[in-house]
Amino acid sequence: MGKVVMYGTVSVDGFIADEHDQPGPLFDWLLGGTVPLDGSGALKVSQASYDYTRPHWDRIGATIVGRHVFDITDGWDGKPPGGVDHVVVVTHRPQPADWDPEAPFHFTDGVEAAMAKAQELAGDRVVEVSAGDVGGQLFAAGLIDEVRMDVVPVVLGSGKRYFGPVGAQHLLEGPDVVVQGERVLHLCFRVRR
Repeated sequence: MGKVVMYGTVSVDGFIADEHDQPGPLFDWLLGGTVPLDGSGALKVSQASYDYTRPHWDRIGATIVGRHVFDITDGWDGKPPGGVDHVVVVTHRPQPADWDPEAPFHFTDGVEAAMAKAQELAGDRVVEVSAGDVGGQLFAAGLIDEVRMDVVPVVLGSGKRYFGPVGAQHLLEGPDVVVQGERVLHLCFRVRR
């Protein structure tokens, strides 16, 4: 089984979006560089950010997201972001009625079922967990091996927290990796067991 990595872009005060689910300038680092990050050509980052981000993206076999993220992105039009093979959506509602059954999205009820499905799909590759409420639930349950953060120089003041509802202290190792990109600091921590 591959490792499980909680991943997301975050403000220096710990938010992944404002209270209206808007990221504001959090993703500016993905647009301000000169090196294409994916085949779309829309995402361009610094060379340092590319060297850190692209290899990680290439190791992802499945991503776990919450239904809220799925809904606000409109399911990425059925194409997983970043070239990920599979997306597992945690939801207590059925998949959209008009959803393409051939799209590599899997709908599960609960974080444990989502993790089991994602690990099955990913095999020995990385299971990525999006930051926020679902990521926080998996983190609190002790199911996360590593935390990767793209920290950007903005203070949002309030909004959606990186670790979601986690209310207890958890210790991390490291950081094991610190990479400075343009308008972003990439950090990687192992979760202490």
